[in-house]
Amino acid sequence: MTRLNAWIAGTLLAFSSTAFAADPAALATRLLDQLDAGRYSTAEAMFSPQMKAAVPADRLKAVWESLTAQLGAAGKRGEARTSEEGGYRIVIVPLDYANGQLQARIAFDEDDRITGFLVQPAAPPPAAAPAADAGFSEQAFSVPAPHSAKAALPGTLALPKGPGPFPAVVLVHGSGPQDRDETIGPNRPFLDLARGLAAQGIAVLRYDKRTYARPQEFNGAFSIDDETTDDAVAAVAALAGSPRIDPDHIYVLGHSQGGLLAGRIANASGKIAGLVLLAAPARPILDLLAEQNRYMAGLDGSISTAEQAQLDALTAAIATVRGDPDATLMNLPGRFWQQLEQVDPVADARSTALPVLLLQGGRDFQVIDADWQRWNQGLQGERYQFRHYPTLNHLGITGEGKSSLEEYSRPGHVEQVLIGDIARWIKTRP
Repeated sequence: MTRLNAWIAGTLLAFSSTAFAADPAALATRLLDQLDAGRYSTAEAMFSPQMKAAVPADRLKAVWESLTAQLGAAGKRGEARTSEEGGYRIVIVPLDYANGQLQARIAFDEDDRITGFLVQPAAPPPAAAPAADAGFSEQAFSVPAPHSAKAALPGTLALPKGPGPFPAVVLVHGSGPQDRDETIGPNRPFLDLARGLAAQGIAVLRYDKRTYARPQEFNGAFSIDDETTDDAVAAVAALAGSPRIDPDHIYVLGHSQGGLLAGRIANASGKIAGLVLLAAPARPILDLLAEQNRYMAGLDGSISTAEQAQLDALTAAIATVRGDPDATLMNLPGRFWQQLEQVDPVADARSTALPVLLLQGGRDFQVIDADWQRWNQGLQGERYQFRHYPTLNHLGITGEGKSSLEEYSRPGHVEQVLIGDIARWIKTRP
């Protein structure tokens, strides 16, 4: 993640190119060679007209060069891996830097056009399967497309052993392209939550976010419902139809932006029994984005001239997208940001008339005490419960000192006390 992408866990660039080779790995290599050589205009020439407007050479230069600014000198690339997903060929290329590892995820259509380009922290090795005596199993679970223009999303259902029916939770991601485990560096908070709750008799559905699984669907204008709400509603409906799930006890756990949208999801669904909000923002997203970047710039005790210039540029870009729906910020359209800022998560949660459990880490620098206080002030009454964990960061992982992006690259697990609090809250629902 770059400083300008603190809120978005990764950098999503979508574009198309001419078909100058049939091998997708060779195409991916050529793209990365152009970027490493600083030939950004040449790279821009590969883009479709729409993406030339969205990601011009100067924007591509800023994104790519910010990686070395954050992680040090680039090293050798790893071996490219190619797979197929939903009719698209996906190439994953490990990127080694002096102070960390990333990976480029590049999608190609049947005409060899590049339809998606995601730079994200390197994925950890595949998680081991649950132990035979774990008390639960995992099975593939497809989240149906919300309408005919979309495709289904792949997911995993952690299901307690026994006849059921079981209470269930649908996990809703934070911002940016996220896999079903919400993988950030070596950490998988959604995997921890799913298995921790399933071990206590609660089924959990997690699925790949649409911007991760289907980036090619986001080349033009799109809404927060396209990105998050519609799929979460579809996931709840699909889970309600599963024979071993109690349809009257399905909960949504929203993390970060997923928590901000949880009330909206519940109002759109009508099938949800309660909400769990983990590290959920309660203030305008773009205000938080500016705060996060200023926090990170000042972690070393001062803000350099170059860092201040970057902060000033971000402030100007935020002002632009707030006033211009056709502008872009972090490759997201102004209409998307404007719609996201119009959401009042506290009012939405209150309007659902559902029970709500709010969870917040005291070391979270992305969603801070000001958000926590707004939740506390806005949600008062017996149906609201609050849990604060002084040592936890934005991922629900224990740490010490000031939290930072670099902390996300150190392996950890969601705190068991937090998972236990969620399980107990769900089990006490009538």
